[in-house]
Amino acid sequence: MAERTHNLGRAMAPYVPEEFTQDEQAVLRRYVTNLDLPVFALVNLPEVVKGALFARYSRSAKSLRRLFLDEFVGELDVSGDATIDATVGLRRAEKLYQRVFFEYGDDSVAQLGGVHLACEQASNVLTKVLERGRLMSYLEQSTRYIAYDQRLPSGHYRYHRPPEILESALGARYVGDMDRMFDCYGALLQRLVAWLGTRYPRQPGDSDFVHRHALEARALDAARGLLPAASLSNVGIYGDGQAYEGLLLRMAAHPLPEVRSYGAMMLAELRKVIPSFLQRVDLPDRGGEWATYLAATREDTARIVERLWPGGHSAAGGHSAADGGAPQVRLLDYDPDAEDKVLAAICFPYGPVPEGEALARVRALSVEDRRALFEAYVGERKNRRHRPGRALERTGYRFEMVTDYGAFRDLQRHRILTVDWQPLSTDLGYEVPELIVEAGESQAFTETMERSQALHDALAPAFPAQAQYAVALAFRVRYVMQMNAREAMHVIELRSGTQGHPSYRRVAQEMHRLIAEEAGHRMIAEAMVHLDRSPVALGRLEAERQAEARRARADRSERLGAP
Repeated sequence: MAERTHNLGRAMAPYVPEEFTQDEQAVLRRYVTNLDLPVFALVNLPEVVKGALFARYSRSAKSLRRLFLDEFVGELDVSGDATIDATVGLRRAEKLYQRVFFEYGDDSVAQLGGVHLACEQASNVLTKVLERGRLMSYLEQSTRYIAYDQRLPSGHYRYHRPPEILESALGARYVGDMDRMFDCYGALLQRLVAWLGTRYPRQPGDSDFVHRHALEARALDAARGLLPAASLSNVGIYGDGQAYEGLLLRMAAHPLPEVRSYGAMMLAELRKVIPSFLQRVDLPDRGGEWATYLAATREDTARIVERLWPGGHSAAGGHSAADGGAPQVRLLDYDPDAEDKVLAAICFPYGPVPEGEALARVRALSVEDRRALFEAYVGERKNRRHRPGRALERTGYRFEMVTDYGAFRDLQRHRILTVDWQPLSTDLGYEVPELIVEAGESQAFTETMERSQALHDALAPAFPAQAQYAVALAFRVRYVMQMNAREAMHVIELRSGTQGHPSYRRVAQEMHRLIAEEAGHRMIAEAMVHLDRSPVALGRLEAERQAEARRARADRSERLGAP
């Protein structure tokens, strides 16, 4: 076997393993590739079960293994799997793929084998690395539905503990400040739920369960800004071999040890399922050179930018404290001829003329005919999932945002667009949620922001990459998002919904205004009929009511023996 490089790293990331009974271990061994590491693949399960398991995963505080044991095994017939060997027939298939893929370099073959992979106890810095690729699917444990005051089996709060920091002179301070941030989060969360219960009493017809969940969801939205970026999350990933290869190479070139360590564990587990697709990843003359190239270009570019712009900050700078809480959204770039080009693209599949001629004909149309053509193409959109076709991809928009890191986390996961961001720091100040102010909790919130900033500044000289772990999610980050008009319709309508977090709702609403007013693309903006600007008190209340109604209907059907 060819020599392997060590670019992916070998140091184990800090992880608190779970304990399982002998019977539980016997079941799990059939379906997961290991029992004691934070990274593992799912095997020997129907695709629909793996999908359902990941969907439930994102809104559960449980690990994937525990969730499977507690909520899924009882619904499955697992008796026939006791003697399954996932490696049967693998050697012959490996030889075939080696000849086609590895020797002949046909990358498309690696698109044909996919894996469901769980990455647990990953920091919120690592999750952004995991979720960057376009051609993968992700479900992340939500800070909007799960309280983060629950502790790990070790008794520790759920935050990443970098060994290199803990072993330094700053280790005790890091743990102490992090614990205090989580203490504040847990106490404030309970006070917010109580305050909201007084302000929004239960309405007739709402059960205690529905009302309580709506209150908790609103409180979680307001309190999540107190959590540091070191907060741990669970991420479910589905991707093919080619997508995993790209992800692993980016991780191998990353400056954070946590990222490189998880990359090494991911490669080890993926090789248990799709070994042939990942042969190149750590070969010195293949993946090794690729990872070296990625690291070198990042470091060389950063060095040149620092030389050209010493100090890094613009004259406008940022703010060291809260300054009103409103996100900043700028439309950096758009095409003044966008609507003409979209109309020409609409006509192209229906007429026997080149697109250039179609564009000339469109420009000669009356206002009424232009609108009639566009409205016919958009049609009657009864819900936001009814989206027009690819003619809307003929034009696009580039936005620059300055929002709290929590809002960025949610917007960054959109994959059919280009997103890039600056390093997470405390330079741009932080946002205080309106609910925090209204509830009279500004002082506790501000004290935690000051603790977060002081810890970040103490870490930065010795640990510049790791300092971002200390940054609370309420601090702002600057990023750009570039998307075509069809994706803009999806992002704006989805993220402006009443169930959405207030911070990114405002971003989506402002993006829509800029498209309509600054770009002047009123037809495109008007097609986004499911934009929601309505004010909300308890954003999850209606969703909880609907969920309870669905559960009641399902229970009635089950009692009546309906299929």
